[in-house]
Amino acid sequence: MEVIRARCAGLDVSKKDAKVCVRVAGVGRRKAVETVTTWSSMTSQILALREHLAAEQVTCVVMEATGDYWKPFYYLLEDLPGVEVVLVNARHVKNLPGRKTDVADATWLAQLGAHGLVRGSFVPPEPIRQLRDLTRTRTAITRERSREIQRLEKLLEDAGIKLSSVATDIVGVSGRAMIEALIAGDRDAGRMADLAQRRMRVKIPQLTEALVGRFNEHHAFLTRVHLDLIDQHTVVISQLTERIEAMMEPFRGFHDLICTIPGISTLTADVVVAETGADMSRFPTAKDLASWAGTTPGNNESAGRVKSSRTRPGNPYLQGALGASAMSIARTPGTYLNAKYRRIATRRGPQKANVAIQHSILVAIWHMGVTGTIYDDPGADYYTRLRPERARQRAIHQLEAMGYRVTLNEAS
Repeated sequence: MEVIRARCAGLDVSKKDAKVCVRVAGVGRRKAVETVTTWSSMTSQILALREHLAAEQVTCVVMEATGDYWKPFYYLLEDLPGVEVVLVNARHVKNLPGRKTDVADATWLAQLGAHGLVRGSFVPPEPIRQLRDLTRTRTAITRERSREIQRLEKLLEDAGIKLSSVATDIVGVSGRAMIEALIAGDRDAGRMADLAQRRMRVKIPQLTEALVGRFNEHHAFLTRVHLDLIDQHTVVISQLTERIEAMMEPFRGFHDLICTIPGISTLTADVVVAETGADMSRFPTAKDLASWAGTTPGNNESAGRVKSSRTRPGNPYLQGALGASAMSIARTPGTYLNAKYRRIATRRGPQKANVAIQHSILVAIWHMGVTGTIYDDPGADYYTRLRPERARQRAIHQLEAMGYRVTLNEAS
């Protein structure tokens, strides 16, 4: 095979060290020389490795994305003059089972890099990496706060307090006031139910019945623990949101642009900017962006037989945010995306419809990022206008299936 890079290095990274293979292509009939050394993952040793690679005149470094252990190596080597650092997906360079060692993996990576057989993963610049850390941390703490609320709900169920059966949000203004009253020792269900605010007041009879239980001092102590943890998470989430808003300023134009898509909230837009880098030029086409995010069908065909078309693994943080937006779109009629969701859900089910809406959102984001135009919704009647005859025949068929005889007259 043709040698693309005469001097290439492969790094097999682990938590404690890295096996580094420096491959120097041979001249004429001479074989390539491959030298493998071991380097610690401590910063001082990585800096020494940096000098070693420069002395060997290496022009390309290939490493696998192994957990988070690749980051110290990548961040210290990425600005090495004249060296291209390529981070590859481990699935794309997996070695043969039974012949796999750290030394063999490093050698294999060096060989793939020398022949140009690897494709680098998307590693955003430093500002986007910091924004990613903030949005991902906020997502993790938000999920932990939700888990704490679920633990509180289980504790109330143990005490016979059925507040969650009546109130959608047990830690809202009304629910929090009732729980605080329980902790304070109030056991009068009617008095606690009267603490309901606004629309919850119409549920006072149900609340009065739900607040009768066997809540005691033991439950009061644990409830206070859960409420304090929920409050701590809420404060941290607010601090993270303020920090994200400050760091979002350089990308505010793209952020506000994608917020014009129905169903895309400010929080979802934050995640989209952090995960994609707000630079659509990194993705040649909209299909590349959707494939990278894991919202396109996979290809698995052999001997003319399609074995599976399941979507491939993609960016889980982006998928989570877009999935929540797709669920919001499914519950909000009057838009093109909602009409598309209902059409697909009827035939293929809600899960596949959700992924299809995520794909449509990403395609729209790519085009908006490239052209700089705001979202132009085609309307909920887009499919009716696209094929009016088909829509008419479908409506007639449905009425006839219900036992009606349909006669059409043109409107005057």
